[in-house]
Amino acid sequence: MLKLVAAALFAGLLGALPAMAQTGAEVDDAITTDLGDAAPYHTAFDAIHQAVADDNAAGVAEWVSYPITVSVGGKALTINDAAQFETEYETIITGDIKDAILTQQWEALFVNADGVMYGNGQVWLNGICKDDACAEFDVKIITIQSTADLTPKAN
Repeated sequence: MLKLVAAALFAGLLGALPAMAQTGAEVDDAITTDLGDAAPYHTAFDAIHQAVADDNAAGVAEWVSYPITVSVGGKALTINDAAQFETEYETIITGDIKDAILTQQWEALFVNADGVMYGNGQVWLNGICKDDACAEFDVKIITIQSTADLTPKAN
């Protein structure tokens, strides 16, 4: 009985956190529930993956919401437009970020109301509303951050 109570309390504490989806359909459902139509997220996911695989800076740049402040090497860098993103591409898309994008599988995406997360938080996608009612939206990259920036430093 104690184990059930502890499990229920633990589950209650984690209730605010979404469960990791295990199938593509579960990811689609989570996106639909939290963010809207899953189809544009599929399109963005596939296009970003291909652009990063091809080292196509312009291809990745078109999927970014500007301005964006990225975190690379523990420093914040504000990117104002696609041209600046392309110039800074190799600084922004570090090895760990590239790996997070290329190894991420749709079925293993973490989804919540903040968006869709790649890897351990290196990249986040979310819908950017085109109107006040958010009846239409574009899926864009809203966060890029190196995992090195997320790892606590030893003293």
